[in-house]
Amino acid sequence: MTKKALICGVSGQDGAYLAHLLLAKGYEVYGGSRDAQMASFHNLDRLGIRRQVTLVSISINDFRSVLQTLLRIKPDEVYNLAGQSSVGLSFEQPVETLESISMGTLNLLEAIRFSDLPIRFYNAGSSESFGDTGSLRADETTPFRPRSPYGVAKATAYWQVANYRESYNLYACTGILFNHESPLRPERFVTQKIVRAAKRIAAGSSEKLVLGNIDIARDWGWAPEYVEAMWLMLQQPVPNDFVISTGETYKLRDFIHTVFSSLDLRWEDHVETDRSFFRPSDIAEGHSNPAKARDMLGWSATYRMPDVARMMVAQEPN
Repeated sequence: MTKKALICGVSGQDGAYLAHLLLAKGYEVYGGSRDAQMASFHNLDRLGIRRQVTLVSISINDFRSVLQTLLRIKPDEVYNLAGQSSVGLSFEQPVETLESISMGTLNLLEAIRFSDLPIRFYNAGSSESFGDTGSLRADETTPFRPRSPYGVAKATAYWQVANYRESYNLYACTGILFNHESPLRPERFVTQKIVRAAKRIAAGSSEKLVLGNIDIARDWGWAPEYVEAMWLMLQQPVPNDFVISTGETYKLRDFIHTVFSSLDLRWEDHVETDRSFFRPSDIAEGHSNPAKARDMLGWSATYRMPDVARMMVAQEPN
């Protein structure tokens, strides 16, 4: 029988790539959005799959909306990729961030429990939950010490999933994803901001790219292959949580250098830093240990930061 999947947050980067993956695997894919009639699904359009996804209106902050949707569709798998997704914006909108991530996750879990349907649930966690671990390579046993409202919200949702798994025997798991990028990223994310500015400069723009702290270090991966890890988590006999990452960390200035050099530019001639762009608190370094995903899921990242930066440049329209 054809499997059915509901993707909450289908309009985002990960939602669109996941929909593409599941369609290729023969799934019947339902894409959830707060208002499916009014929302923009340009990422689905870019991947050429909008007509293959059944779009549904669902507000994950409204328990009744969630329950009605689950009872109507009766999905085999539910992927929770919804909620406010920007760390920087979470400092400006902490309440909306916490509510959209933690309350949305709780409503989905409670609706699955109440429906009594054999649904397998994936929750999008984040490495931001770890906070600043220094040079320690964070894995599934590393304590959470988040340094942003976004990280706090993601840590809250993680423990909600763990609690429902243990208390009610739900098949529910969290993927603790480190940074993952693609051409579908909006420009509020610094990686895309860098790529688009570099492309404009290469085309003749005289602008200066102004950034915050370029000495932060992150583990950057390629989003299209990270969604495969999400799917793999729901195919296991027992639900579990996994760190998903490349295992390699680079400074933001390395990302900048790779992007500009791929366009035959010296980044130092075009980039300035401004302390007003710094966050109230930030993670200096992010290091990861994805061994569990490799050993239990058979998944490991193919692309590292230099590959990701060059692919984003190559796939960004001129």
